[in-house]
Amino acid sequence: MVEAGRRILLVRHSYVPGWHFPGGGVERDEDCEAALQRELMEEAGIQLTGEPHLHGIFANFKRSKGDHILVYLVEKWERIEAPLRSFEILERKFFELNSLPSGLIEGAKRRLDEVFSHQPLSKEW
Repeated sequence: MVEAGRRILLVRHSYVPGWHFPGGGVERDEDCEAALQRELMEEAGIQLTGEPHLHGIFANFKRSKGDHILVYLVEKWERIEAPLRSFEILERKFFELNSLPSGLIEGAKRRLDEVFSHQPLSKEW
């Protein structure tokens, strides 16, 4: 999620350390953009108001041999409800691009460098 002024939405989970992009798995009979919309609503109470842009598909084979992560850039959205409290998300917050939190996971750092610092695209998470 990118907010005007280049603020980045990150979440902190209860079950894994660090700050991450919001997201989750694609359910059976669900396409990737539908999963994006569902996860944004569940984790942040956010609804898309424009088309997301696919930044890339990345392999996360350190986690699982078949794990792939799709990263979308979302610039047009609105918060339509307060996110539900859950055991999964401990914290959600927008950060300035020049003031990212300690504990930001490496995969997210690489993606932000690719998008905002024009670093070469890596296929690995």
